[in-house]
Amino acid sequence: MTFSILARDLGTGAMGGAAATGSLCVGGWVLRGDSRAGLSASQGAAPSTMWGEDILILMRNGLSAEQAVVRVTCGDPGREWRQIAALDRAGQTAARTGSRNTGWRGQIVAPGLVVSGNLLAGPEVLDALRDGFLAASGSLPDRLLAALAAAAAAGGDTRGLQSAALLVVADDAPPLSLRVDWSETPVTALQDLHARTLTGAYADWLPTVPTRRDPDRPHV
Repeated sequence: MTFSILARDLGTGAMGGAAATGSLCVGGWVLRGDSRAGLSASQGAAPSTMWGEDILILMRNGLSAEQAVVRVTCGDPGREWRQIAALDRAGQTAARTGSRNTGWRGQIVAPGLVVSGNLLAGPEVLDALRDGFLAASGSLPDRLLAALAAAAAAGGDTRGLQSAALLVVADDAPPLSLRVDWSETPVTALQDLHARTLTGAYADWLPTVPTRRDPDRPHV
């Protein structure tokens, strides 16, 4: 029911994810991120938000993306109904797709990039998601949004799309967490929402927000 992408910006070290689905509220269900740990995308026929949260804890404690995915999924009796992807701070990626998720389902894993999905029109959706990101220019959010648009154009979720989300985390910037919880054109609406964050009072206010790189911030 969902397709998602997690990627690391090689130039800045920022990490970002984007997702879209034929159901409501994909951002709240799927994407989790912490610049001290990495990103996760937990989805599937019976998604576990705890999978995504636990993987972040494990990666912050030093496990790689692959180790974290194995640790979280191996003991869950419902794992065949779920799908998970992870990206750690080093740019390592991992994913697992349970066999009971509705086809077409699968993932593509590469250094610094992982795409996954289920209930898709076909494997071409994930190819478009990956290739759309790699071919795009601009900022990390711009490239993630281009990837979503490419995947939607390739067939996306077989039910159509109702929601989309974007999450970007970095040590030297405030988190960017944008969600379109319902729309007839959620990817376009998400692109429009992102554009609004780049101008006006919101953009003027952003530089005042503290980040983890601020020299006077107490370390926890």
